[in-house]
Amino acid sequence: MKKLFTLILMSLSLLAEDLTLGAGPYFQTQPYNGASTIIVPSPVIFYDNGIVYARWTRFGLYFYGHKANKEAGETYSWGFSLTAQPRPNGYKPSDSQALEGLEEKKTSMEGGLAFTIYGNNTYLEAMLVTDLLDRYNSYIAKVETGFKKKWGNFTFYPSIVAVYESKKFTDYYYGISSEEAARTVYDVYEPSGGLRVAAQTYINYPIYKQWSAFFNLRVDRLTNNAIDSPIVSDSYVYSGLASVIYTFEY
Repeated sequence: MKKLFTLILMSLSLLAEDLTLGAGPYFQTQPYNGASTIIVPSPVIFYDNGIVYARWTRFGLYFYGHKANKEAGETYSWGFSLTAQPRPNGYKPSDSQALEGLEEKKTSMEGGLAFTIYGNNTYLEAMLVTDLLDRYNSYIAKVETGFKKKWGNFTFYPSIVAVYESKKFTDYYYGISSEEAARTVYDVYEPSGGLRVAAQTYINYPIYKQWSAFFNLRVDRLTNNAIDSPIVSDSYVYSGLASVIYTFEY
């Protein structure tokens, strides 16, 4: 494993792009009745050489686009890519008494297409991804826009996000089937899809040379159909990350 990791780092260094690695605790509140906040260790990886990229825990491969030539004074880059990311939604019936008798709703991996454009410290990204592990067996569509802003030694990356969650997605994570209704006090609930909105920021603060403190803070407002679910007690999901990162400069 050590030799493989070294080989990966050597391969990336040949592409003459900075690689950032780190780790830290990630937390996410659960909107379900009685469910506790999730706290888990999370890797942090950032890398983009115009061919492949890593953005925290999301990975991609560009297949068409243009990388800015900084020596020629170009400021805009854009690209279409294949991308994959984890889906951290879900619960176990044992997470709270209010969820007993329901089926476990599992986390998943999503994959699909993304389009990203960068320029003058701003970016816009659109994604269409589908469930790769046959959990909710459908798709979501996301648009995100943000910018980079320095304040003293701090660097902020605030953004706003809009996500359309399909009917199957919403029904899987927030619905109540007839079988579940028969075992619990809940009535059958079959929600339609809807729009979830979010605001977030990444925060970077240099510590020493190539070491930095890195944070993420995010708040999501669930879709109206998810909020109306009888197993949901909170309209908002709060999540974040605190980590230490190291940037390999080539």
